[in-house]
Amino acid sequence: MVRTILGALAGVATTYLTIMLIEFAGHRVYPPPPGIDPTKTEDMARLIGMLPSGALLFMVAAWIVGALDGGIVAALIARDQRPRIAAIVPALLVVAGVVGMIVVMPAHPAWMSALGLLLPIPAALIGAWLVRGRAAVA
Repeated sequence: MVRTILGALAGVATTYLTIMLIEFAGHRVYPPPPGIDPTKTEDMARLIGMLPSGALLFMVAAWIVGALDGGIVAALIARDQRPRIAAIVPALLVVAGVVGMIVVMPAHPAWMSALGLLLPIPAALIGAWLVRGRAAVA
């Protein structure tokens, strides 16, 4: 049980770090235009409406890869102590973040919201499966 909790916590930290790194890369490739205040919801909604699809794909990729990485780390730490449950915890937090994004800023395209709601949990479970496969080979 302790390994499951530690794995879930480490998975959450890994997910957060991965999302931040990928979104940072996305901001480098697609910098926001001058005059946008990220603390104002209206400015962010306006920004979402003018972003190219590539910038939005960076965000979706961040959520999915973050859930995958978090699932891998969580399953590695949890090992035989319910690795899939530990792996799902970071993915559920990603999904909760997407729900929050939808509620606060409904300007996001529907495809982006759908992918953000549907793909993090399978990505985390794939991460746990990869760890299980690695443990069986080792």
